[in-house]
Amino acid sequence: MGQRGPSQLDLFTGAPVEAPTRGRSRAQPVESASHPEALVTLGRELPSGIYLGTSSWTFPGWTGLVYDHEASASQLAREGLAAYARHPVLRTVGIDRTFYGPISASAFAEYAEQVPEDFRFLVKAHEACTLARFPMHERYGAQRGQSNDRFLHAAYAEEAVVRPFVEGLGDKGGPLVFQFPPQDPQVLGGVARFVERLHAFLAALPKGPLYAVEVRNEELLTEGFAQALADVGACPVLAVWAHMPSMGIQAKRTRALEARALVVRWMLPPNLGYEEARARYAPFDKLVDEDLPTRDLLSRACLAAVRRERPIFVTINNKAEGSAPLSAVRLAERIVTSRTTEGHQGSVSS
Repeated sequence: MGQRGPSQLDLFTGAPVEAPTRGRSRAQPVESASHPEALVTLGRELPSGIYLGTSSWTFPGWTGLVYDHEASASQLAREGLAAYARHPVLRTVGIDRTFYGPISASAFAEYAEQVPEDFRFLVKAHEACTLARFPMHERYGAQRGQSNDRFLHAAYAEEAVVRPFVEGLGDKGGPLVFQFPPQDPQVLGGVARFVERLHAFLAALPKGPLYAVEVRNEELLTEGFAQALADVGACPVLAVWAHMPSMGIQAKRTRALEARALVVRWMLPPNLGYEEARARYAPFDKLVDEDLPTRDLLSRACLAAVRRERPIFVTINNKAEGSAPLSAVRLAERIVTSRTTEGHQGSVSS
């Protein structure tokens, strides 16, 4: 029996998606939805350096938006990526399974083979790199509550994370994100010590990849943190979710617009938790709570980065507004409209 292709894990829990069935070979192949000409035109007008996408691609509710027919999450995990990558606006996607455990270069290469040359992946590094102590969660087994000796361990990160990422994805590798979940700063050694260790860790990694750092503790967004990232050419990740300050405040504190790239993960509205949002928005086929202020701020940040000739990577979760593909389309429309307006104003003023 041939080896199964890579599959996705649930974004927040790490649980596997629905297991494949023996009859999967008889399932109708997943194809791209038919896209209206206006959407195709929008994709052409969106600046080439802006990579908009979603946190994953395995949602049956995206039938008609991304996929041509309803398929199971497990079938989409195996077959949906190529169809996803043919969407006129979606130029990046998150690979979140790598947060829960490293994958091989060959698994990355299988992803890369399914997308066009101008597509980029946003990849999460294994959480062993970013957890000072394993949480008291059953999935950590005997390690629950124990200190993690691979925390900010550059040799482990190079072997298990960086090398497969580079070898497997090549030029299709976008940001490699080291996401630090909410943790007691004292467990991290205090804010200043954390910044020192982070700087040394990033400096010891192989040069070349676009490293990005996402923290989930507001107290870590210090001038020292911003300087540490700047020193090694790493990018801050602007995390749009309830327990962090606004994207504008994060951008200012981290000097995000001065970095090699603008990296944003738009995850949750300010007033809902993950489970509440999932219950409210499933099956993720329409926009339910449009967040116009965030969309406008994101559009302005993207255009500012375009003017600085920086690449932009924005991944959007279904729980941000209700449907990540539609959020990406609305954001693309806002960017294109604002850019056109800026161009007309420039022509008039000149």
